[in-house]
Amino acid sequence: MDTERRRAPRYPIIADAEVTEIASETKLPAKTSDLSVGGCFLDMLNPSPEGTEIAVRISHADATFSARGRVVFLFPNMGMGVMFTSVPASQQAVLEKWLAALSGGEG
Repeated sequence: MDTERRRAPRYPIIADAEVTEIASETKLPAKTSDLSVGGCFLDMLNPSPEGTEIAVRISHADATFSARGRVVFLFPNMGMGVMFTSVPASQQAVLEKWLAALSGGEG
């Protein structure tokens, strides 16, 4: 079994999300189950194939976070792990605020 590969701690969070596959512009509903500075896990019945470039939008606590990402692993009929590949500075602030609150820090 693989050793822990994550570069940042992940925090449990249930939030509405929308995935858009870049190539096809297909929009898919999802929910987050965890979140970190480098990515998230999205619960969805029909996850995108590994390697798919996506845009993800997560809504939580009256704010929305948007970023580009890539599917790095998937569990069929359960969900997929996403690594953020491009996070605009304005969105980084939203993400950091959420993570601070989730970690018990300021938020």
